Amino acid sequence: MREARPSNQGIGARVVRKEDVRLLRGRGQFVADIRLPGMKDVAFVRSPLAHARIRGISIPPAQRDSTFTAADLVGVKPIRAVSGLRGFKVSEQPPLATGKLRHVGELAAMCVGATRAQAEDLAASVTLDLEELPAIYDMLEARKSTAVLVHEQWGDNVFLETFIDIDISKAFDAPIKVEREIRTARQCMAPIEGRGVVAFWDTRLEQLTVYSACQMPHIVRTGLSECLGLEEGQVRIIAPDVGGGFGYKGILLPEEICLGWLAMRCSHPVRWIEDRREHLIAGANCRLCRARRPFARHRLRSRGRFRCLFVLPVLRVSGSRAGGKYPARAI
Repeated sequence: MREARPSNQGIGARVVRKEDVRLLRGRGQFVADIRLPGMKDVAFVRSPLAHARIRGISIPPAQRDSTFTAADLVGVKPIRAVSGLRGFKVSEQPPLATGKLRHVGELAAMCVGATRAQAEDLAASVTLDLEELPAIYDMLEARKSTAVLVHEQWGDNVFLETFIDIDISKAFDAPIKVEREIRTARQCMAPIEGRGVVAFWDTRLEQLTVYSACQMPHIVRTGLSECLGLEEGQVRIIAPDVGGGFGYKGILLPEEICLGWLAMRCSHPVRWIEDRREHLIAGANCRLCRARRPFARHRLRSRGRFRCLFVLPVLRVSGSRAGGKYPARAI
């Protein structure tokens, strides 16, 4: 039998990578590399507390025209998580927090300056008046009836339960049963490049153009059109070179909505580049899972016949903003 040789075309063909020369020679273009005339930078005021009620946001009078809160985003709709799954509980995430803050790093205000440093100075001048509330840091504790509620309208902290209507009672009549609890730690995806957004409004075309370090530009376009009240044809999403994603760049961000609104409001492009501190504090995290797994085995001489594996998993959901405070939207 002759050894199969790699084909020169089709399935099995050796495909030459097209981007290597450009990237290795430093000619890549990431969101942070984009420079547009008159562009200004954005920094956000983020929550220092995991759970707090907003009593007030104090903005120095001199920077009122360059600092924005949820009250300024008139007509902007929240990110709405909706799913066809039975029992899924709908939640809404405002781009800038209203009423209360639900995780460390949640956006409370947006500041725009000539440079990132100036925008950060403006953000540091904003004072949050917060009423600290009990925080939930353990997902099993969060399931108890006495736990503080993240979303009061839910009545509990479980946003989805899945039930399987299968009778497995006979599988548990085995004489040998072993039960184990398996845990996986929460992870931070930490791509080399964090999230980044550049946005500008084309007055001639009446079109919002957004450069975003994202994995799913169509989701971003649909989400921005819904939240900003635009037709999808009025939103153009450009994903340039992206420095890693791991799922973190596959969701609609409130920062994208904020910059889209700001670009439509002002007459110049705006930019936000996530730094590593923002990513570690406020970014979406990978799943945290705890599962109770009973094993049932029927004894057969010196060996055993495996009867069943029953898993009761509890997940702090993956793909959600900040690891579960707001379930990921389903478009």
